[in-house]
Amino acid sequence: MSDINQQNDGPGCPILSEVDGERITLAYGEGGRLSRQLIGERILTRFANDQLNELGDAALLTSNTRRLAFSTDGYTVTPLFFPGGDIGKLAVFGTTNDLAVSGAIPRWLSLSLIIEEGLPWSVLDRVLDSIQHASAIANATIVTGDTKVVPYGAADKLFITTSGVGEVLEPAPPGARSLQPDDVLIVSGPIGSHGAAILCAREKFDFDPLPASDCASLSQPLISLYSAGLTPRAVRDATRGGVAAVLHEWADASGLTCVINESAIPVADCVRGICELLGLDPLHFANEGTFVLSTRPELVESTLDLLREHRATHQAAVIGWVKPRRNSPVLVVRGIGREVVLDEPSGAPLPRIC
Repeated sequence: MSDINQQNDGPGCPILSEVDGERITLAYGEGGRLSRQLIGERILTRFANDQLNELGDAALLTSNTRRLAFSTDGYTVTPLFFPGGDIGKLAVFGTTNDLAVSGAIPRWLSLSLIIEEGLPWSVLDRVLDSIQHASAIANATIVTGDTKVVPYGAADKLFITTSGVGEVLEPAPPGARSLQPDDVLIVSGPIGSHGAAILCAREKFDFDPLPASDCASLSQPLISLYSAGLTPRAVRDATRGGVAAVLHEWADASGLTCVINESAIPVADCVRGICELLGLDPLHFANEGTFVLSTRPELVESTLDLLREHRATHQAAVIGWVKPRRNSPVLVVRGIGREVVLDEPSGAPLPRIC
């Protein structure tokens, strides 16, 4: 059995090493290599089916003549409120964005609340107001839900689970297995803002200016792409594990290599400064209103023009290309042109970011 660091994060809560042979550690929930290992070895082996095996952000289902997308996600973040967002906004946009990147118009949501005993009513009301506002922006109706209150200490103030159903616009993005050499990689906006905002809020870093989360609805720009006949080959919101995790998933699914140019990747100055100061890479930071897409070369200019018409994606940029498999699944061109391996995140700089 692996050793356990005996420091405590509260009474009776030992901090585990990143990989512990007999226990689940936080690293398994951070969207990188260990998350994929957990899903592949323990979940897919039990529940494998055609829809689940795709490991998309939503399952595409057929009901009579309509095709539906269904997605679910749980949200836990510390602190509950942070620059640019809060856990309620995060829950609504997180689920509706998963539907949108899967090719669907979000329609209906469920809302499940796990509330820790002692949470002030004012905090709950503030979160619910945010949920109401976000669901109106996403044009998704909350149609069912559940509420539980657990004893003090059994939860971190408030956990939220949302499930969403949307109507698929055909053709939906076929997914990472359809990637082809010379496809172009586009990011919808500056990366790493959400992870940086949570880090600063939690650790009370006094940077000026403070980074703000990119938490936003991505439905309108993506629906515009699909409606204009500019459906990407693949599109994914770069949440836990950031852009690096998305590219590794795509390279693994397609058997190809993703090559990106560091100088082309949009990063806010404040986020870049924080990462340089702390020795972190924005490519590994979480996003909550930014997606990566792959499209055919002839569709690039039209795709960028349309995305830049929308506030959430007005800084969309080409960041790289899909190439035949090289010595590594993901390469990044840094500095003066040297290609280096971009490691897949096995954990994250900080827990509880979404």
